Amino acid sequence: MLRPKYPTMPQPTGLVTPTPQTPTVIQPTTVTPGTPTPPPTPNAPASTRPVVQLTPGTAIALVGGGTAVVLVVGAVLVSMLLAVAITGVSVAVCAVVLRSLLASTTKRR
Repeated sequence: MLRPKYPTMPQPTGLVTPTPQTPTVIQPTTVTPGTPTPPPTPNAPASTRPVVQLTPGTAIALVGGGTAVVLVVGAVLVSMLLAVAITGVSVAVCAVVLRSLLASTTKRR
């Protein structure tokens, strides 16, 4: 049916140096694994980041802030839905009135 087209790899752009008359031979290199790092000692601190501690006051503030955000977003969404509904009703009323006017003019002729 619909199949995506995968892009081909673009050719590198930039400065191109002229190639010499003799071809350049590239020698392969071998990869040697490094020495593994030892695991951290248990006495070392796990992280230097500060630890966030929630007190009852900050927990209440977080809950209050989250509730306020939910209420504001809900009010905005409900008002947008109400605006769409009012617009739809008004368009429907206009369509009925226009249909009635057009039907009455054709009956009079």
